[in-house]
Amino acid sequence: MALVYKLQSLSSSLSSTHFRKPNSLNPQPICSLHFNSSSNSSPFTEKTSIERYQRDQWLYKNQLDQATLCSVPPDFDSIRQNDIALQLPELRKLLQVLREKRESEGGCGSGKCGPGNVFLVGTGPGDPELLTLKAYRVIQNADLLLYDRLVSNDVLELIGTGARLLYVGKTAGYHSRTQEEIHELLLSFAEAGANVVRLKGGDPLVFGRGGEEMDFLRQQGIEVNVIPGITAASGIAAKLGIPLTHRGVANSVRFLTGHSRKGGTDPLFVAENAADPDSTLVVYMGLSTLPSLAQKLVHHGLPPNTPAVAVERGTTPQQRTVFAELKDLADEIISAELVSPTLIIIGKVVALSPSWPYSSKEVSSLVEAI
Repeated sequence: MALVYKLQSLSSSLSSTHFRKPNSLNPQPICSLHFNSSSNSSPFTEKTSIERYQRDQWLYKNQLDQATLCSVPPDFDSIRQNDIALQLPELRKLLQVLREKRESEGGCGSGKCGPGNVFLVGTGPGDPELLTLKAYRVIQNADLLLYDRLVSNDVLELIGTGARLLYVGKTAGYHSRTQEEIHELLLSFAEAGANVVRLKGGDPLVFGRGGEEMDFLRQQGIEVNVIPGITAASGIAAKLGIPLTHRGVANSVRFLTGHSRKGGTDPLFVAENAADPDSTLVVYMGLSTLPSLAQKLVHHGLPPNTPAVAVERGTTPQQRTVFAELKDLADEIISAELVSPTLIIIGKVVALSPSWPYSSKEVSSLVEAI
């Protein structure tokens, strides 16, 4: 199937279901997106960030030109509905440009071009200095980068000037693209011969759906290269001086997701097996389900005074941290008004952090008692 037709088919399905195509005679202006540039703004790429649209302005030329002419209040629903429809014409153009570039550079043998390269790249928990050298080299040479919400703006600044950026992030209540649409975009551009980079926060194969994308592309005959990143558990624990494992304190570490595949408020059925005082638990995306998880862990035998910590925007200048015993952690998070992305670490090793708010004598007693 021709690649242009793939995107045309995608466009048709979107316009008939979830998204309305914009009226070509009266396009929606980009001014419906307001961005708060205060010092407290998130370092992560948010769906409503005007900076993100400026980086991706090849997709939004007309809308950006109208930004200064607008004074109406923000209309988030409108841009969400029109987002993909606005981008599809430029995506089709880019596919054609990439094909022509591949042919002009002699990248075709026997009149047929082979597929390009796809890289699943982990960018770490936010600090750009935690990016690997290999990841840096790959993103410098990319033709197109599809990036998630948790890829920090500082990492995006490292991308080569000739690369195209395409936002495919997800957040609670809003997915800029479905996972199936992301699969098709990766496939289409790979088949056009492009060097395609899929940028993910943390490690691409730790709660990042990298395995799903890799499996899909390989089934289509596309080779996928995975470049690991420092997952949030390792990066944030190191920042706080918390050893995820420690002889005589924690002999294992377990990563949990706070979300079930189909959503819901109580997906943490693993709590019965996770309530091990000699293990460290790291919970990703667990803000909404922590109250339930904490109750389950205590019910299944984890002491209620087990040390715990919640870390918002870890390893970035905007990092905020709440230390508390497990029984109090959910209330302390609410009091501090932590927001996503927040990582939660539960276990005796948390008390080994220099920032644990008990004296060293109390820490020693606590670790021995638990």
